[in-house]
Amino acid sequence: MNAAIALRRLAVTVLALSTLGASGLASAAGKKIALVQINQEALFFTQMDEGAQNAAKAAGVNLEIYNSNNDPNAQNNAIETYIQQKVDAILVVAIDVNGIKPAITEAKKAGIPVVTIDAIVSGDNSVQVGVDNKKVGVDIGKFTANLINKSLGGKAQIGVVGALNSFIQNVRLDGFKEGVATAPGAKIVATVDGQNVQDQAQTAAENLISGNPNLQVVYATGEPALIGLVAAALSQNATDHLKIVGWDLSAQAIKGIDAGFVSAVVQQDPEGEGKAAVGAALKLINKQPVEKNISVPVTIVTKANVDKYRAIFK
Repeated sequence: MNAAIALRRLAVTVLALSTLGASGLASAAGKKIALVQINQEALFFTQMDEGAQNAAKAAGVNLEIYNSNNDPNAQNNAIETYIQQKVDAILVVAIDVNGIKPAITEAKKAGIPVVTIDAIVSGDNSVQVGVDNKKVGVDIGKFTANLINKSLGGKAQIGVVGALNSFIQNVRLDGFKEGVATAPGAKIVATVDGQNVQDQAQTAAENLISGNPNLQVVYATGEPALIGLVAAALSQNATDHLKIVGWDLSAQAIKGIDAGFVSAVVQQDPEGEGKAAVGAALKLINKQPVEKNISVPVTIVTKANVDKYRAIFK
């Protein structure tokens, strides 16, 4: 294990302990928490799992993680199963923020607190953990508009590699559109659907690039989309004229930053989100006060600050 990762894991453990206190840890021991995850393909989600696992271990609680494989119905069924099992708390990263509401309501009726992570659910969930995807989408959009104004003469054709089955990523796209509008000469000419799967995102991105030879900027709304887009830019020999912006760092994205064709990447703190969600769940189990909305900050990573993230993605 390299030093940077070891330090992050230690920080997760220390923070989990500090949020509970000694009495909280004692009363939490032996409890069971379920995390209903979107998938186990994206590094973002596996890092979130790791943060949750470390926090649960530090508190002496059992954490079970369910992989929904991008299926919203599977998420609903999993919550119903965990209600029947009488777990002490449920964490969920929702695929369908509206479709998940009835299951969350049933959990509340059963006396089981629900902590939603990342995707904003306006329902009977007790706590919301994550980032403001709309605001950050606006921020990366404004960054892109500034790039277009300074480096591309104020005009650019923009493509998007999204995940149209993901509420979160659609919100990020809405924010991006709002932010990039500050460059009046920028125009989104095509959007393709990577379906939150890396291979499909690469194929969709290749089609986007080959079908729109005048593209100058492409925005990727999530990790699989960005990795697929980077691979597509390389396979299509388009790195000399494309500027890429997107979400969630990876080893591939860092190589793109070094090569100069990836301009900026929104980097979240998935481990921090997992840790914060478990900490909130334990407070709810112990009838302790907890904030309704727990915000986890993000960083826009560019060539200027990428070095601090290299060790994490080796």
